[in-house]
Amino acid sequence: MPSSEVFKKFKHGKLHSGGPNGPVVTNPKQAIAIELSEKRTEDANGGIYPEHRNPLEGKRRRRK
Repeated sequence: MPSSEVFKKFKHGKLHSGGPNGPVVTNPKQAIAIELSEKRTEDANGGIYPEHRNPLEGKRRRRK
């Protein structure tokens, strides 16, 4: 997720730490840490953050 998207969520109070049900992030430094962590994960996965990946990609189809 790009930094602008992280800070947009942070400013609107929709950025959560530890997942969608985690506590809301209130510290801008924590938002920066989340952004850097997501960037690191994105770089490790070839430029795609896992939550944006197509769930059907890479799975085999079963023949009838």
